[in-house]
Parts: sequence; structure tokens; C-alpha cells
Amino acid sequence: MTVPQEHPLSEFIANLPKAELHVHHVGSASPEVVAELAARHPDAVVPTDPQALAKYFTFTDFAHFIELYLSVVDLIRTPEDIRSLTYGVAQSLAAQQVRYAELTCTPETSVIRGIAPEAYVEAIEDARVAAHRDFGLELQWIFDIAGENGIPGADTTLAVALDHGPSSLVGFGLGGPEIGVPRPQFKPHFDAARSAGLRSVPHAGESTGPQTMLDAIEHLGAERIGHGIAAATDPALMQLLAEREITLEVCPTSNVATRCVDSLAAHPLPTLVAAGVPVTINSDDPPMFGTTLNREYEIAADLLGLDRAGVTELARSAVRRSFAPEATKTRLLAEIDAYAAKV
Repeated sequence: MTVPQEHPLSEFIANLPKAELHVHHVGSASPEVVAELAARHPDAVVPTDPQALAKYFTFTDFAHFIELYLSVVDLIRTPEDIRSLTYGVAQSLAAQQVRYAELTCTPETSVIRGIAPEAYVEAIEDARVAAHRDFGLELQWIFDIAGENGIPGADTTLAVALDHGPSSLVGFGLGGPEIGVPRPQFKPHFDAARSAGLRSVPHAGESTGPQTMLDAIEHLGAERIGHGIAAATDPALMQLLAEREITLEVCPTSNVATRCVDSLAAHPLPTLVAAGVPVTINSDDPPMFGTTLNREYEIAADLLGLDRAGVTELARSAVRRSFAPEATKTRLLAEIDAYAAKV
């Protein structure tokens, strides 16, 4: 049996202060938290054994991933569930030296299960405050539309964001399946969110082609795009992204796990970077994909041929491309620089 070799930059990456910009609330629940929630709700189909969850989270394609993701969503039934989930996610991020994160939440999936919007927001805010107190982690929120729920779901998401969104809500997104969910239909929702000061961060170009990304830019005013790997097939789109400095939130392991990319070796990240497209490295739904943010940095280092200086620049880029307050950006960039200089 061959013992896997530790990545040469693993220790450096593990202790590098970082920001995480594309990570999903429910999808970041650890196996232990998911098992605990499944035990609370024994009518659920999700296994209660953390080890069995690894087998459960084996996806045949993107549609299958969405199906299993929604089965975990169904475990979130009370404000206590939301608080437990959120605090657990924060704890996992902090353990990887993540200092700042924009956590993508989908409040509509909880509201339609009977949780009042006020209770939902109170639960995540309580966890946010506790995470800052206990771990020094600064959290902000992105509320995203579950694309599979169409216009009614988008209406609910927007109402929660505009009527109940806390000051820590900074972005408005769009997730779920891309196939059969045209981006232009959500233009009124993004227009209203942007008018209220929220930043536009839709998913696009993960399981579909470049046109989905162009729609997200033209109709939704995208400032960052979740995934966006389809741009690698379109030089004109890559040039547009570079010129407008529209950042792609790249999640390599996720793209392979959902069969959007054949293998890590075939991932288009090097093509995007070579074209000058701004990118950040992120983990998406890490426990579901058997990864961590630290592991995604290792993968990016391999794909891009980076040394410590290059990896440090990835960390800086995530901070710069974030929607963090300027004071937070300045503080975290200084912390990254101090760490790199010391090591």
C-alpha cells in the first residue's frame, strides 16, 4: 500500500490566514453536524452515521448532487437547527485559519418549511456573533435564490433580504441548477437587491456554457460569478472578465465531484489565470465533496505551479475581491503579509 505524500506546501497553507468567498451554508455542515441533525429528525433519508455520509455523498452528476443537497436542506427545520449548523460551519472555517468568510445562505428553503424570516435571521446572526467572539472569525452573508424554485422562490428570497436582512448581509446570489433556469428571469430581483446596496454574485457557467455567464453579467449585473469555468472555452468572454475585473469564484474539487470537469488535471483554472481573469479559490460545499479550503489551495498550487509567494497572492486576492469592510481588508492583508514574511 502506498502512503500518500503530504503536499509540500500543506503546512504553509494550513496556517496561512485566509478569506473564503464561495461556501454554502447547508453544504458546509460537517458529517458530525449532519448526523446530529438527521438524528433529531428520524424521518429523514440522510444517514445518521458520519462514516456512512461519505458514501451517501457520492454524486453521479450535477442533478444528483442537487437532489442529495436538498435532502440535507430538509434537516434544517427549526431555528435551533440553523444556529447549530451555522456555528459548526464557522468552527470548521476558523480551524483552517479563515479569518473572514462570506457564507451563502438560502433562507427561502427554511421559510417554506415554516421558519419565520425573523427567526432565521436571528439564528444566523446569533451564530455570527458567537463565531467572532469564540474564534475571531468575521462572517458576512450572501442570500441566494434557489434556482430550482423559480420566480416564487426568488420573490421570497428578495423579501427576506430587503425586509429582514441584517447589516451583515452584503450580497445577493443565485444557486441551484443552471440547466432549465435562465438567468434573465431574475433581473427584477437583482435590480431591486442592487438598488438596496447588495452586491451581485450569481452562479453561472458551471454546468452550462458561456451564454449563461453573459446573461449573468448583462441581466444580473454580476460583480463576481460563482464557478464560471465555462469562460475558459470563450476567449472573448475571458477578455471581458479581465477588462471588467469580474472575479470568478473557482472551486476545483466541486467541479470534478459534480462531473462538470472530468478530472483535476483537466480543470480550466490555468487557462483562466493565463488569460488574466481574476479568480479566487474556494471550497463550495466542502464536506459533501470531501475537501477543505486548505486542500483547494493545494490543488490550485499544483495546477498553477505556485510556490509560497504565489499561494500567498491567492490569499491576498480573496481579501481584495471580497465585500469586506475596508478596515477588515487592511487588517487581514497585513496579517497575511506578516505571516508570509515570518515563515
